[in-house]
Amino acid sequence: MSKRGGAIFMWTVYILISEEDMNYTGMSSNYKQRIVEHNAGKCYSTRRGTNWELSYSEDFSTAKEARIREKYFKNNAGKEWLRRRGYI
Repeated sequence: MSKRGGAIFMWTVYILISEEDMNYTGMSSNYKQRIVEHNAGKCYSTRRGTNWELSYSEDFSTAKEARIREKYFKNNAGKEWLRRRGYI
């Protein structure tokens, strides 16, 4: 866990699914706010979708760990892992 001003700071890797059955993988230190931004059309990658909802998430103590997992979910093996478990 990282600390900022004494507060514990976690990173989350998250998978979103849109109303149109599109999926998006991202990471954030505040994923709930990030989902609000995705639904407000503020993110280029998710502008085409609507009503993005959280399908899956994992928490990490460092950005480096989260980035490694995010990259895994974006490759074919990671997508298959998510598909087999019904997250995408």
